[in-house]
This record gives sequence, structure tokens and C-alpha cells, in this order.
Amino acid sequence: MTRNKYTQTRVKRQKPKKKLRKGVFFTFIFVLIAFLSVAGYATYLYVKADTALSGSFDDEGREKSDLRETVVDPKFDNVSILVMGVDENEKRDNAGNSRTDTLMLATLNKDEKSVKMLSIPRDTLVYLPEAGYETKINHAHAFGGPKSTMDAAENLLDIPVDYYVKVNFEAFVEVVDAINGIEVEVPYEFKESNSKDKRDAIHLMEGIQTLNGEEALALARTRKKDNDIERGKRQLEIVKAAINKATSISSVLKYDDMIEAVGDNMATTLKFEEMKSLVAYGTSKKGLDIESLTLDGIDYQPSGTYYWKVDQASLAETQSILKEHLELVDTSTETPVEESDPYSEPDQPVDDSLDDNYEY
Repeated sequence: MTRNKYTQTRVKRQKPKKKLRKGVFFTFIFVLIAFLSVAGYATYLYVKADTALSGSFDDEGREKSDLRETVVDPKFDNVSILVMGVDENEKRDNAGNSRTDTLMLATLNKDEKSVKMLSIPRDTLVYLPEAGYETKINHAHAFGGPKSTMDAAENLLDIPVDYYVKVNFEAFVEVVDAINGIEVEVPYEFKESNSKDKRDAIHLMEGIQTLNGEEALALARTRKKDNDIERGKRQLEIVKAAINKATSISSVLKYDDMIEAVGDNMATTLKFEEMKSLVAYGTSKKGLDIESLTLDGIDYQPSGTYYWKVDQASLAETQSILKEHLELVDTSTETPVEESDPYSEPDQPVDDSLDDNYEY
């Protein structure tokens, strides 16, 4: 009798242990399956990204900038990337000879994991070596594609432009839609054409709101109630909002769609291996650190055509900031730049033959 009681008691004590082990086992299986699923998805994304983005590579016959002594690598060096937004579509029939609608120059400091992003107004008056005269910087792409635009940016900013990324607006729309929109502030009510040039197809009200791809593009393009400088500032805020949303945990499962969108609508001199080294800028402890810069200047209309004429003192200050960020100069030895008259006539002849009622 005693033995039976002992046996029953022992069995009762063992049951919780069996349940515990069983629970631990299933928990382990669940974690293992989840890990393998994530790992499998990550592998799939890696292979897809490698295929899609490698297909976007275009060396442009330019091994390095003429302002560099040696070839750079973003894994080990501070680099600069010129971002070009173009509006090429079947309706406009302008593939290959379009003008850039958006120009941004980003400098990346590998030790700080920081980014300085300069918005270059599309109407900025610059000298184009390929043309032999001064005109709007967005005309450079029509003259000689990305390489001509890189040369124009180098001449303006006096820093090496190491890489370029050219993105069609269709990619921008699809990426924003893939991450379920971005939250930004709309400064005023306006109507704007959509990506297919349907007039007044987008109508936005003033205030902070979540915009889909077409709405975000309309906000980035419009300048009906302000100017190119304010437009550039909006574009920088939109880009930062999109990057922050795309790098958030909530967007992980959207990477497949983002890769699909970008791969079909992008050209770049960055190789896939070089792109991977840029991930560290968005995954550092302090998060993505982007400082926005603009070019001060004045409205300039020498013959009825509008230009943005950059103030030389402001330009010199911006050049100094970018050079310091790229660690190209010792700022302690810099000499002050004399103020210039922003109303003085340009040194080179101005040509406005490409400014035939281009809306954006």
C-alpha cells in the first residue's frame, strides 16, 4: 500500500516536468522555423537584389573622378553620390535625352556614418563643358547623360563626384507605395499632374498626412506657390521620410516589392558589393544621420529665361562643408572667401535654347 502511494505521488510529480519539456521543445521548434524562414527570406532577397541591382550597373567609362588621385571604395573611403531624378515615360518619348528634374549631392563619412545631402536647384546657372556655355544644370543630362551631369556638379562644387544614381519617377512612386506611403507635411493646398502627366490629377490639402506614391511625387515636383529652393527642401524631407520608412522593421516584408521597383527604373555606377557597404549608414546606433543643405542665391533673368544664380560666398561655404565632410581639406588652413556681387553678369555666354516651356 505504501509503495502504491509512493508510486502515485512520483507519477504526479513527473507530469509537470514532462509538460515543461514538451513546451520547451515546441518553443524551440517554433523559434527554429521562424529563424529559418527569416534566413530563407533574407537569402532570397539577397539573390534577388544582386540580380536586379547588378543589372542596373553602368560604369559610364569613368573609373574615377578627375579630382581623385586614386579609385575610392565606400567600404573604406568617404565618398560622394549624385542622385538624379528623371521623368522619362512613353508619353514624353524622352528616354535618353531627358533633363534632370531633381539633383541631390550626398557626401558620406564612413567614420561618423553621417550623410550631408545638398539639393541643387534644377535651374542653377552653371558652365557646361560639353556645351561650351552657361545654362541650367538640368540641361547637362540632355547634352551628355549622367557623365555630363557629374562633370557639371564637380565644376560647381569643386569636389569629386564619385558615383551617380539615376532613378526614374516610376521607381519613386512604386517604392513609396510598397512601404504603404510616407508621412510628411504638405505646406499648402495645391493641384498637380500625376506621373502620367494628367493635369490636376493630384489634389492635396495642407497639413501632416500619409501620402501614397503619386501624391508624394506631386509634392516633390510642385513649385506653383513657392520656388525651386523650397521645392528642394521639400524633396530632401521626402527622401529622408522614405529612407526612414524603408529601413524600419515594419517595411522588412516590403523589400521584395522595393527591389522590383528600383531594379527596373535605376541606373548607377555603384556595384552591388559597394551598395552593401552603404547599409551601415542606416543601421548605426544613432540611426540614419542626414543633414540637409541648400544653395543660396537670387532669381536671375538676363533675357526673359529664369535661372537660379548661386551666391558665391554661400557657394564657397557649402564647398567647405562638403570638403570637410569628405576630409579633403584641412579647415584650419582655409582662407576666407571674399563677398561677390550676385548681380554681376556671368563670365560665360548664357544659352536658353532648351527652355521651351518645360513645365517641371
